[in-house]
Amino acid sequence: ITSYQEAISEFVIVGFPGLHPSLYQLVAWFFFFIYVITVVGNFLLVVLFALERSLQKPMYIIMLSLALSDIGFCTVALPKVIARYWWDDAGISFYTCLIQKQFIHYFGALTSLIMLSMAMDKYLAICYPLRYNELMTNRTMSLLTALSWMSAMISPAITTIQSSQMPFCGPNRIIHCYCDTTSLNQLSCADISSQSRLSFSLAMVVLFLPFGFIVFSYVNIIVTVMRMSQWKTFSTCSSQLCIISLYYVPRCCVYTSSVINFSISQDFVIGLTLLKSLLPPLLNPFIYCIRTKEIKASLAKWVYRGQSNAHHKPSVHPIAC
Repeated sequence: ITSYQEAISEFVIVGFPGLHPSLYQLVAWFFFFIYVITVVGNFLLVVLFALERSLQKPMYIIMLSLALSDIGFCTVALPKVIARYWWDDAGISFYTCLIQKQFIHYFGALTSLIMLSMAMDKYLAICYPLRYNELMTNRTMSLLTALSWMSAMISPAITTIQSSQMPFCGPNRIIHCYCDTTSLNQLSCADISSQSRLSFSLAMVVLFLPFGFIVFSYVNIIVTVMRMSQWKTFSTCSSQLCIISLYYVPRCCVYTSSVINFSISQDFVIGLTLLKSLLPPLLNPFIYCIRTKEIKASLAKWVYRGQSNAHHKPSVHPIAC
């Protein structure tokens, strides 16, 4: 770490620069409810996947991984912005900012790789149904999941090492709700053109390389379904298509607007960035429960079991003297 960084030991999380102070408490409560709903919903899925043997299949290993990733992202991103608007605690140390930046991008890259595994699983299930049980076992999916969790660390680590070596000796106000590569590097005193090109290239690889395979998978799935004339088979992809669309569509809009250089306000850009980051973790558990029959059946069994235990709870009679 260079000596330049001694000039700035702390950054300030600005959040929405145009937000009126009278709305701070409302925004804090809004983010707090999003955090609680997201964590509770995804944690219930984790418990459900762990306890129900019928859900211990390759597809549900992917869902378990995605639920853990969603919990991780929201835990890294939201507590600081909640503190910023609830208690006006906007300060964040240099190294804490780097750690937050690292894990913000780590969970983003991880989710992209999980989407890749999700598409691969559905591609094999529909296009190679006779060989699916041989090719995609629980062991194979567990190895793919572990590889995703490890390899997702590479790209964020490169940009974090770069940021740690850059001089920060001027402004320290981060115009965002959390530390990320773009907002942090803009505060550097040095020329960041090469770092920006590398960061953008890595982001494109992490985002669009899996997306390319996802498109390839679903094109082949559609061709296979049309050839078999069994459109009911394609309906099994609906929950995964909803989740993939929630992840990629807002991101494509954000990157497109940055390339075309739309003249839009900072508050709108920050809001759109938060939308693409927080909406999928918030809605994924509801999509699973609504669109996945086995999860609905498991939840219904839990509810029925709970009601049965309540109705058959033995009554306690006083002991006669």
